[in-house]
Amino acid sequence: MPKVLSYTTVAAISFAFVGEAMATEWNVSLWGKRRAFTEHVEKLAELVSEKTDGEFTLNISYGGLSNNRENLDGISIGAFEMAQFCAGYHRDKNPTITVLELPFLGVETLAQERELSMALYDHPAVQEDLGRWNATLMMPSPLPQYNLVGLGEAPGSLDDFAGLSVRATGGIGAAMEAVDAVPTSMSATEVRQAMDSGVVKAVAFAPHAHMAFGTIENGEWWTSNLNPGTVNCPLSSIPTPLKAFPTSIARR
Repeated sequence: MPKVLSYTTVAAISFAFVGEAMATEWNVSLWGKRRAFTEHVEKLAELVSEKTDGEFTLNISYGGLSNNRENLDGISIGAFEMAQFCAGYHRDKNPTITVLELPFLGVETLAQERELSMALYDHPAVQEDLGRWNATLMMPSPLPQYNLVGLGEAPGSLDDFAGLSVRATGGIGAAMEAVDAVPTSMSATEVRQAMDSGVVKAVAFAPHAHMAFGTIENGEWWTSNLNPGTVNCPLSSIPTPLKAFPTSIARR
């Protein structure tokens, strides 16, 4: 996913790391396992190490530093320096970026989603909002449109969604509620167990997540063109080190 990482972002981070003598390693909190959703973070770690001749490294942890619902809290208290989080996991903590989780926005490509996300992250209201958590939004984790995988009889009309228990967060959950389904918000790592135990009968995920978290293995039906929306999951960091370096160096 090279296009996700702007040259400005990589240069700013890598040269900032060179100039900060005390910062030789940053801990990065992710969750689940390495997958398409995390490849841009893995690439960033590779580029940072390469451009600093190994003098600075990103220590990526999958679930070892925090759970996914508490990554923003971890950034705020300095438990680690970088983390991914998804806006829909805690809408009250980051209300300004939940706008991109509204359903049926008509976003057609990952490139378009990235452009929209970066424009939003640059807005002063968003920066003030995330500043409450001592967080800077570095880049999005662009996800394709979600679709459903489910158990039991497949819905053939909007009326058939009534009473369907479905894992859906943010605006997708609101869309499901509008057709009388019963949306449940849970993190990706909780989904397979919830599906196996019957807590939910359907799951809204991006395609790669259906594969990564096993819902496709026991699903009995799926949608291919519902496209109700997606979630916005930025990569965030503590802001101070990125502000501490001369602009002439950061832009190299």
